[in-house]
Amino acid sequence: MPYQNKYLELLSKEYPTIQMVASELINLNAILNLPKGTEIFITDIHGEFDAFNHYLKNASGIIKEKIDLIFPDLTEVEKNRLAFFIYYPTDMLNKYKQELNGENFQKLINKQLTYMILLAKEIVTKYTKSKVRKALPEEFSYVIQELIYESSSHEDKERYYQAIIEAIFLTKRENKFILQLSRFIRKLAIDQLHIVGDIFDRGPLPHLVMEKLVSMNNVDIQWGNHDISFLGAASGSRVMVANVIRIAARYNNLDCFEDGYGINLIPLARLAVKYYNNDDCSLFIPKGYSINYNKTEDMSFVAKIHKAISVIQFKLEKEVISRKPGFNLEDRLLLDKIDFDNKTVRIDGKDYPLFDSNFPTINPKKPYALNKDEEEVLSHLTLLFLHNEMLQKHARYMMQNGSMYLKYNNNLLFHAAIPLTENRDFLRQEINGKEYYGKSLLDEFDRLVRSAFLNRYEKDNFDKDYFYILWQGGSSPLFGKHSMKTFERYFLSDKKSHKEINNPYYKFRLEDDVLKMIYDEFELDFNKSKIINGHVPLDVTKGDQVVLANRRIYSIDGGMSKEYSNKTTMGGYSLISDSHAYFLVSHERFDTYQALIDSEKDIVSVTRSEELNTRRTYIYDTNKGAELKESINDLLQLLDAYRAGTVTEKK
Repeated sequence: MPYQNKYLELLSKEYPTIQMVASELINLNAILNLPKGTEIFITDIHGEFDAFNHYLKNASGIIKEKIDLIFPDLTEVEKNRLAFFIYYPTDMLNKYKQELNGENFQKLINKQLTYMILLAKEIVTKYTKSKVRKALPEEFSYVIQELIYESSSHEDKERYYQAIIEAIFLTKRENKFILQLSRFIRKLAIDQLHIVGDIFDRGPLPHLVMEKLVSMNNVDIQWGNHDISFLGAASGSRVMVANVIRIAARYNNLDCFEDGYGINLIPLARLAVKYYNNDDCSLFIPKGYSINYNKTEDMSFVAKIHKAISVIQFKLEKEVISRKPGFNLEDRLLLDKIDFDNKTVRIDGKDYPLFDSNFPTINPKKPYALNKDEEEVLSHLTLLFLHNEMLQKHARYMMQNGSMYLKYNNNLLFHAAIPLTENRDFLRQEINGKEYYGKSLLDEFDRLVRSAFLNRYEKDNFDKDYFYILWQGGSSPLFGKHSMKTFERYFLSDKKSHKEINNPYYKFRLEDDVLKMIYDEFELDFNKSKIINGHVPLDVTKGDQVVLANRRIYSIDGGMSKEYSNKTTMGGYSLISDSHAYFLVSHERFDTYQALIDSEKDIVSVTRSEELNTRRTYIYDTNKGAELKESINDLLQLLDAYRAGTVTEKK
């Protein structure tokens, strides 16, 4: 009880009078009965900033849908033009400034402005005035409030309404006003954005994706295996530093680190040239290219870097695997299985011929030892990752807004899998002498990741090893396979040796008993809750099932990365949850936003699945509602304390 009194005394500083408590109680109870805001779930962005940015700008098709609903009498051309003034206002203003004379340009802008105000009026209806005010641009806060909350139907009000718009033009603020109003509309179109893993790797601009997310305040992230690799590198894990650079080289995206993050890769390039200058490194030509590359873009230099950092990574894996024997990663130690004379490698008792046997930096007697040059380069790179301001900012954001999984509005979000065994039980993993499985395994991995990051500048912080384990370990919820065959894919022709077996989760998740076991483990409602994940690219146009287990699982990796264009014909999925329904939307593959502006035709977003709620969802049904109910309970106790005299009103 003394603790409770102390808490109420602290709360009374924020609500010092009975009247203020009563006012807040009225406000919170009213908010509980507003419709739930719109949530958008996106996964596996993989550095494709332009596509991702466009899906944010058009709110995965929601804004165009609102325009269709509010302006049924407009032509399709007029609707598209309005949509693009909201998506890309600066580009559209510049476009029409060049195409139209002054008077016609002003008429067009006046018309777009009027439509945008009507659209904003519709979008704000599900939010409190307080929330709307917080989203308003400071410069035009008063003006926008007057326009969206005042009715223009009465004759006097209509004059007032038009006078405001005319004054905007008179003061030559129409361009800036449209820009700010469009941002306001886009901001309120999405109430919560869920990124269900894999922001990094493959695509060229993950740093811009991160900058975009950092600028937003309604985002949560469920880490994917590629995100955990980035976090490991940012935490100073040497093997993860090598891994992220290897993948960047594999997809010819080294510019992401050199230009995006300003990390100097010249020492690595020098090492690559020194040891592989006479090696064409044909196996390491970046994905999408061939040994017969275009001579104007010489990929052999990138291939040399790719091979050099790959060999360094294979060496570094030894020290991590040796420190963590309980994770069964010993099958990844293959450098000591190489027969350098016969140019073969022994795997599971079988000798495989090597595609490439030129390993100038490997000492057959000490195959896992870095040579002096490799050690210097790796130390240099690790320090750069640990002390890069932008990279560390992004890593902190991912730690603060990310997690292994998230329970949100009765749904369970995670990137890949809940590790299971062939017996349909939870996979059990011993960590530091204690056994974990199911939810407890994900919680412990989450704790270890945070510990490793927060203590990243400590020299002997071996929690950093868990980044590697989560990247490719058999018990990793982010990897979801038994083993990652990186070495085999590089060096062996036998496709059977490349095979990576999915965790039994993918086989058994459709069975009610198994799914109910997972639901019970995470305290989910089997009749209402959804599991939402990504990781495995699926294409509904080719017959892949995305909505699974009687609508209990949404697996929404649609292959946004251009590297998946040979696997999926589309450019990703968005799952949308509003107060009425769940919508699974598939997007056409994105080209360039300039092409869209020129044509004023959005990429087509097709609703592939629609699941209507049995009743409309309100704030009191949500996570936010649960928080508000706790606040209401606290305020009721404070009110009772004021009235009982145990807490005194303040000035």
